[in-house]
Formats: sequence, structure tokens, C-alpha cells
Amino acid sequence: MATAFKWALAYSSPMQLITAAATVSWVFFAVSLAISGRLSRVTEVPRPLLWRCLILGLLNPALYYWILFQAYDLLPAQDAMAINYTWGLTLPLIAALFSKIVPTRSEVGLALLSYLGILIIVTDGDLSAFEFNAPVGVLLALASTVIWGLSWVLNARFVDHHQLDPQVTLFLNFTAATPVLWLITVLTDGVITMAWASILSGLYVGLFEMGIAFILWMSALRLTDNPIRVSSLIFLAPPISLVLITTVLGEPIAQSTLLGLVVILLGLAGQQLVSQSR
Repeated sequence: MATAFKWALAYSSPMQLITAAATVSWVFFAVSLAISGRLSRVTEVPRPLLWRCLILGLLNPALYYWILFQAYDLLPAQDAMAINYTWGLTLPLIAALFSKIVPTRSEVGLALLSYLGILIIVTDGDLSAFEFNAPVGVLLALASTVIWGLSWVLNARFVDHHQLDPQVTLFLNFTAATPVLWLITVLTDGVITMAWASILSGLYVGLFEMGIAFILWMSALRLTDNPIRVSSLIFLAPPISLVLITTVLGEPIAQSTLLGLVVILLGLAGQQLVSQSR
């Protein structure tokens, strides 16, 4: 996804990309529900639950992806990717706060270890200078991990226990987000660029990052009693992502990025072990 985002943002603004991708995802969910004969379930959702789904849609995908794409627009793909992977740490920490479970010293220490990895990346390995090349991009990337974790925790607390069809939930999320995104895009950027590269970018991100991936992720969270077990699978992605970044984008991988990513993944791996030992 890091490669796809960076490539797409060469042809579209962050606002245009999120709007195009959200529209594709909304159509995907609508068609999927219609083909399976479940589209009528949308009208059966109780009004209080309906409003919750719509409001959560403004948080994710609207706000989350806008902030994430802004971060990718400002940072090298390798830096934005590495920082964004700390959502695997942010998600369980936010879940613990909502369940009023105080993190242990080990969990706090491992969290600090992962954020040390971020500092290594954003300072190009020179911690003594403590100078960020793109501080706004770093803050946006970090904020995206908080919003991602918060959105899924809120969804689990206020929607999932009603056993609402995951695709219906996502359809409602995107039903709220898509018109808002179109309005903001028209007011700020004008119309969406209709170049083929922009259209293909929106189709790819909308289908594979938001559409299909969202269904699989929500289903995975419902099939586990511990989000840590699911989030541990993100360890498979960084090596592949770095290979694509350097081969497709031609972006040389900095040694500080490799070192920082290893430190981040060590912190995440430690978090997995601590959680499993409880």
C-alpha cells in the first residue's frame, strides 16, 4: 500500500485520492450487498445504530485516510510506511484504555521502544541532533495510527456487539464519508482530475486498500477475542513493502529506516508476547 499511495499521489492530491477511492469503495459495498441479496438489511438497521455507523464513517475512512494520505504526500514512502505500522501497537493500547485496563510497565516500555524506532527514522539515525526533516508529516503519520485504532475500538464497542453485518456497517460508513469528501474536494480542489492515472489510482486504492481489505479486517476482528493475534500478522508486510518501494518507486532505502523499522517491529513483537502471556 505504501507504494500504491505514493504512486497515486504523484497524480492526485490527497483530497482527490481519498474522495475517488471512497467512492469506488462505496460502489463496491453497494454492489456486493445487492448481488448477495443483503442490501435491504440497510433499511432494517435501528435508527440509533444507523447514526453510530454514519458518524464512525466520518472518522474512518474520511478523516483517517485524509490524514494518512497527507502524511504520505509529505514523507518518503519508507518513512510513512514504517511510522504507520505502529498502529499494531496503538490499537491494543487504545482498547486497554477503553476497558480501563492500566498498561503494564512492560507494555509501556515496549511502546517507548517502538517510538524510539520512529525517532531513528525521522532523524535519519542522528538522535543527538533531534531534527525532523518533515515534522508535520511525522505528526500526521502518528495521528493516523491513533485515529485508526480509535475508529476500530469504537466500532467494536458501539456497533459489533449488535452483530450487524460487517458489509452493511462498512456501506453505512462510506455512505456518510463519500458525500462529505466530495463536498470538501469541490470546495478546496475543484473537480477530481480525470487523467487515467488518477482514475486507476482511485480504483486500486478503493478496491484493495478500503473495499476488500476492510471486509477481511473486520471479519478477522470478529473471529478473535484478542486483537493482538490479528495485528501480529503485520510483521509479514514490511519486508515486502520495502522491496516494492525501492523497485517500483526507485526510492533508495536508508539505513536509518531499516534500523528504525527493526526497532519498531521488536517493540510490536514484544507486545505480542506480553499479551499472549496474560
